[in-house]
This record gives sequence, C-alpha cells and structure tokens, in this order.
Amino acid sequence: MTRILVPVDPEEPARTRSAIEQVVRMRRSDRVTVRLLRVQPKVSGHVAMLFNARELLELQLEAGAEDLQYAQSLLDLAGVPYASTVLVGRTAETIAMAARDYGCDRIVFGHDPPGVAGRIFGSLAQQVRQHLSASGDPHPQVIGS
Repeated sequence: MTRILVPVDPEEPARTRSAIEQVVRMRRSDRVTVRLLRVQPKVSGHVAMLFNARELLELQLEAGAEDLQYAQSLLDLAGVPYASTVLVGRTAETIAMAARDYGCDRIVFGHDPPGVAGRIFGSLAQQVRQHLSASGDPHPQVIGS
C-alpha cells in the first residue's frame, strides 16, 4: 500500500485541487492511504506574547483544521478515505519531517506556476526535496512543482 502525504495551502486552492486529482488517479491503479497536512506557521514573538502557549496552539490548530476543509471535501466527493493533520512549524522542514514520521512513500504537491518567490528561493516542493535529501535516509518521492 502506498502512503501519500498531501500538503495543503489554503492560499493556493488550484494547487490543492491539482494534488487531489493526482491522488484520485493514483488510487485507481494502486491501494493508497492519504494524509492531508496543513502546516501553520509559527507566530512572531510579539503576537505570541498576547496568548498563553496552550491558547495559541489551540487557535493555530483550529485555523489549520478550517484550512483543510476544501481538500477534505474534494476527497469526500471522490470517495477517498484520508486522515488529516495540522502541525506548527517551518513549512518545508515540517512537511519533510511529517513524511518521515508517517512513513510516506510519496508527497504530492499540485501543479501551479511558481511565483516570484518560487523563482528566487525554489518551489516548496524543491525545498522539501532538499530537506529530505539532507537527512541521508531513504525518502519519499516528491511529486509536483
């Protein structure tokens, strides 16, 4: 069985839709398990001072759960079972860590033309590839841009 991680960015619904379409196609030819992942960024120290640590984490997890709803609805419509996770951290590092922790065989990013930041710093998929290859461990296949 193939374990697939799908990172979700609510600001890129076209990329999310593309990733889900890829997962649905993969499921037609292979048994897969799907884990949706939303990485919530850490907040600045100034913002963090306004909340206690537990309250801040609860707010971030709630926001992340809301961010996953679009991808969840697409998988529900396609009849694809999934699990969802919200983590807090640096996006590329956290995606790579989650893929290792969940034993994923593939990380599926949707296709979307890179913006200016992607051209300068590399796409998120490229950044995740770098984190995975730096570990030296066998790592999942990264699919998408």
